[in-house]
Amino acid sequence: MESDLKLKLEQLHQRVDSLKDQINTEEATKNAFVMPFIQILGYDIFNPTEVIPEFICDIGTKKGEKIDYVIKRDGEPILIIECKHWKEKVDAHNSQLHRYYHVSKSRFGVLTNGHQYNFYADLEKPNIMDEKPFFTLDLSNLKDSSLKILEKFSKNGYNLEQILDSAESLKYIKAIRNEFEKELQNPSDEIVRLLVNRFFDKLLTASRLVTFKEYTRKAFSNSINESINFRLKNALNINETLPSKTAEKIEPIDENTETPKFITTDEEMEGSQIIKAILREILPASRIAFRDTQSYFGILLDDNNRKPICRLHFNSSNKYIELFNNGKDNGEKKLIASLDEIYNFKSELLATIKNYE
Repeated sequence: MESDLKLKLEQLHQRVDSLKDQINTEEATKNAFVMPFIQILGYDIFNPTEVIPEFICDIGTKKGEKIDYVIKRDGEPILIIECKHWKEKVDAHNSQLHRYYHVSKSRFGVLTNGHQYNFYADLEKPNIMDEKPFFTLDLSNLKDSSLKILEKFSKNGYNLEQILDSAESLKYIKAIRNEFEKELQNPSDEIVRLLVNRFFDKLLTASRLVTFKEYTRKAFSNSINESINFRLKNALNINETLPSKTAEKIEPIDENTETPKFITTDEEMEGSQIIKAILREILPASRIAFRDTQSYFGILLDDNNRKPICRLHFNSSNKYIELFNNGKDNGEKKLIASLDEIYNFKSELLATIKNYE
């Protein structure tokens, strides 16, 4: 089921990518993108007792309010779905779904623009939809863990108890991870004091705190970088247990020779985190991907080679950032004297994302 689900969702993503420029209305988004998604989950979109479009839901004194779709099972609503135009950001439009949820018997609500699906529940207060989704499915970034969760919402795999059991952990693990990523990019005073007070027995003055914040940021960066390098080293050394033909194609790391070509440097990590911080104004961290190559360090949208955001060329004495805000395949290199100068290209980086979106 899981592999079949992934194949169908990948096909839907290709459909979304190929048709989206021709989809000019919210209604067209629903018909072209959302209805096929509901069908992929196994529900009969042509059965009005199972999938009900434009479901009337009176809210207080407002009569005739409509939810885009309600999915029923055994006559009871299990999922309400509110749709937006594919160009809109779903994170900014949950108030309408929130109102619908309050008067619905469903335990789950979905807000979607046809390529991102935010799943909500009432984990904090009964019958009141949480402000943040416990699960987000992005068709451009399908993970096995996401498919396992989505399968529980399918017609054949629906299991209310299992979803509720995992929803809370999903919600708070995601929240903790977001806070952790913020600390990696810009350590807070609280986390710096917590760590430094464990080994530094002098007064932590304001000036020392600033210094230790930079030390902490570099320590985080180095730790992650060394972890990546360790995994890479182990992966390259796998030839010791592979058949001879395969082993010939893999070069192990020799500690006494030069550093492997694809080891990510501290500067590349720091530069990528600066870019990530800039892009977080309009993008979730999950959509920003990194790929190291022999000649440059690439930052991609949705881990898609056809959507380069920029490239860092730090492998020579001069440093360059390669930008793609002109909408062309070939980037434009800009000389930078320091990593801080990356902030000077904020408008170009944001323009690149807008060109793709």
